[in-house]
Amino acid sequence: QELTDAEMLKFAQWTNLSETTFVLPPNHAAADYAVRIFTPRTELPFAGHPTLGTCHAWLESGGVPRSATEAVQECGVGLVRVRLGQHLAFAAPPTIRSGAVDPVDLERVLARLGLRDDDVVAHNWVDNGPGWIGLLLRDSEAVLSVDPDPLDDLYVGIIGPTPPGSEESFEVRAFFPSGGGTAEDPVTGSLNASLAQWFVRDGIAEPPYRTRQGTAIGRSGVVTIDRSPKGEIWVGGATRTRITGTVDLSG
Repeated sequence: QELTDAEMLKFAQWTNLSETTFVLPPNHAAADYAVRIFTPRTELPFAGHPTLGTCHAWLESGGVPRSATEAVQECGVGLVRVRLGQHLAFAAPPTIRSGAVDPVDLERVLARLGLRDDDVVAHNWVDNGPGWIGLLLRDSEAVLSVDPDPLDDLYVGIIGPTPPGSEESFEVRAFFPSGGGTAEDPVTGSLNASLAQWFVRDGIAEPPYRTRQGTAIGRSGVVTIDRSPKGEIWVGGATRTRITGTVDLSG
């Protein structure tokens, strides 16, 4: 509670992780805890990977949710429900921008990714906070072959179907600007959430299905996508504690 915004960002830069989160008492009466999410560059209103990781850490540290079946996280986009169980899953928040990508932005994205118009099966804004643009490519091989140039201010997710018989239905990659270049996220819950909302809305794919992410950078992320009878999209995956300890931020 005593950390300033600048101190939070400085620590996130020091960890140099995809995201660093800070847990706070909630302001909303329905929330179990509040969280602020920082990349080494900026604060995000929402991100899926740190949502599940933060809930895992909060529970492991003795946090007790009001409900036996879910925890409620307060963050920049409002309240996010996290379903408890062997694998945590969050209810996808609504997108703040959707619809086809305008030609100017699409041309910029294709140029940065080295793609042609006919490489893209469909495109959509899939922004639920970070500012994602989503591209559906013809297959997972096309997804894995992309070698992006610096993206400037663009946040881009690409997805393509895997070969028949694969355990996962789609290959996903997520690119974002970093220090004048481009970084790739090993697993991106927010992007998988909004891609699923787009796919359901446009009849491209119907949950349940699983996606694979991180292959191109030596990771083996797997994300589960489910849809409730009420139509809610739930995004889940395995969470594990990798680092524990204390940090002195007073100096």
